[in-house]
Amino acid sequence: MRPDLTRMQIVLSRINEIVSRSNPHIRQKQQLPPPQSPFVELLEENRDSSRNSGAVRTGANASMDDIRRHISRLADIHNIDEELIRAVIQIESGWRRDAVSSKGAMGLMQLMPRTAAMLGVEDAFDPIQNIEGGVKYLAQLTDIYKGDIEKALAAYNAGRSRVNAAGGIPNIPETQRFVRNVMALYHRYREEES
Repeated sequence: MRPDLTRMQIVLSRINEIVSRSNPHIRQKQQLPPPQSPFVELLEENRDSSRNSGAVRTGANASMDDIRRHISRLADIHNIDEELIRAVIQIESGWRRDAVSSKGAMGLMQLMPRTAAMLGVEDAFDPIQNIEGGVKYLAQLTDIYKGDIEKALAAYNAGRSRVNAAGGIPNIPETQRFVRNVMALYHRYREEES
């Protein structure tokens, strides 16, 4: 089995991007292609095989099919219904990768900067990273509230301290609307799947 070098490709790509931005003259001076090492060949071979195997692309290259496959995998990993994840994304951002709320929440699952950092999300506008962080957070909240999805959603929207202080869904119209809308869409998606 070959190692998955996707993250390594991302890191190398970002390093090259930073170098070319900070030193544009380097690219102009370098007329010859870099020598191919076995490592580079392995990276290229892995990249080519991943294109054909249906692997998820990252960043701006991620298609809707990539995102849906990623959601399905994350749902299995974190034991969260795929339909719930899709409902949160629909209500939070309408599937817009570049969505930014008036409070500064970013991306598909509308991660606040502090929450994104806590979850290890480096680029909240990378749909793959954003959804991975959002699903991880939703799973943590669901565990904290012992499977009570409505409390978990309220905490996702308003924060745990408000949910804990209220002993349930806080009396915040935006949060109540969020929970109601996500739950309605979640149930609709589940009915469509059955």
